[in-house]
Amino acid sequence: MTDRLPHEKGFHVSWDQIHRDARALAWRLDGKGPDSGAWRAVVAITRGGMAPAMIVARELDIRTVDTISVKSYDHQSQAEAQVLKAPDAAMMGDGTGILVIDDLVDSGKTLELVRRLYPKAHFATVYAKPKGEPQVDTFITGVSQDTWIFFPWDMALQYVEPYRGK
Repeated sequence: MTDRLPHEKGFHVSWDQIHRDARALAWRLDGKGPDSGAWRAVVAITRGGMAPAMIVARELDIRTVDTISVKSYDHQSQAEAQVLKAPDAAMMGDGTGILVIDDLVDSGKTLELVRRLYPKAHFATVYAKPKGEPQVDTFITGVSQDTWIFFPWDMALQYVEPYRGK
């Protein structure tokens, strides 16, 4: 068996698909917060979590939205996770009532770091790979560990040669 390049086992996600899946995530989270079912705030893990977090916040009518910036990739290579920007400390506390949203949990290292900071937050992702699943409380779609997800914000439209050539 030969090693595959990331694009050879790719899962391409369109803007329409991420919107549908993020709305499904919101529906799954609706009424599950600790305050009579309500959530206090949404925190997006930048950058990938920003689009799904915005959609979840809109669907659940959550007005308090913040971000946490965690760097764990250098292009397509995973590195040691580090916090570059933290959300408002007074709002976060131990994380109770906070929804932490990301697009994908892969190895789980990013969520593991954020969970140590806010142990009582609820962690939700749109997509999850098996190694990262233990770090996420709620997700919509599972994909295999060797699948590379191509998100719409990482892609550009370009001409593709027809299957049978010119």
